[in-house]
Amino acid sequence: VQLQASGGGLVQPGGSLRLSCAASGLTFSSYSMGWFRQAPGKDREFVAARNWSGSTTYYADSVKGRFTISRDNTKNAVYLQMDSLKLEDSAVYYCAASETGGINWAAWAYDYWGQGTQVTVSS
Repeated sequence: VQLQASGGGLVQPGGSLRLSCAASGLTFSSYSMGWFRQAPGKDREFVAARNWSGSTTYYADSVKGRFTISRDNTKNAVYLQMDSLKLEDSAVYYCAASETGGINWAAWAYDYWGQGTQVTVSS
């Protein structure tokens, strides 16, 4: 199983980025997908999740209304649209896949992880 995250970069506060995660080696449509992030010196934290069918989403309070998670089961991909970015959104962002298929916000519920992509919000 491979999860390949991409799309990170440097952006100014208030700007936008779209992260992508390409999955291979698994029955993607059976898995729920999540995004997590980890800033230097901090624990990894949940950002957003979408269930196997895409019908249900869940967001951390810190990103609700600014970030949108979506998935395309025909392309085996999950995306994270990040708008109105803030300085505190700077972190390495990881995509993850969970065999449960449902909404999970705990890192332990995820079976596979991508390598991470750096997002830096700075003026």
